[in-house]
Amino acid sequence: MHSLSTSKLGFFFSDHHRWLLQHIQRRLRNHADAEDTAADTFCQMLTARVDPDSIEQPRAYLSTIARRLIFDRHRRRKLELAYLERLSTVPEALAPSPEEQLQLIEALVAIDRAIDGLPLVVKATFLYSQLDGLSYVAIAQKLGLSERTVSRYMKQALRQCYLSELAP
Repeated sequence: MHSLSTSKLGFFFSDHHRWLLQHIQRRLRNHADAEDTAADTFCQMLTARVDPDSIEQPRAYLSTIARRLIFDRHRRRKLELAYLERLSTVPEALAPSPEEQLQLIEALVAIDRAIDGLPLVVKATFLYSQLDGLSYVAIAQKLGLSERTVSRYMKQALRQCYLSELAP
């Protein structure tokens, strides 16, 4: 059974890889990123243990996965650029090491993923509290909210973070 599913996946890959790569490259206009995204697309399919025979529209299926990966990559780059811009204002002596910078970027990506879908004001409340260390009073003043609303928004954001940790 294992070799059968491996050969099925091999045929599926050979049937659709070239098309997927061209499809992604048209969107990204960067061959290396397109190759990475195509590989990641097939890796996600493998991780999900999807039987290629069960996919009625392979190109639609693959392009949906690829689109999500492109979006995630774009979001990550935006976060990295924002972080590096903020880091440029920190004196060099206080700047984190490259390893710490990578860990911080990974943490920012995880936080962004966890609070995705929340209203912007709830995200802002959470980020001011958790990343900037502002008190509820300071956040309320900054956003023109009551402390009670800030507290409610924090509960909502923390609940979302907790639930995202439980999700596969």
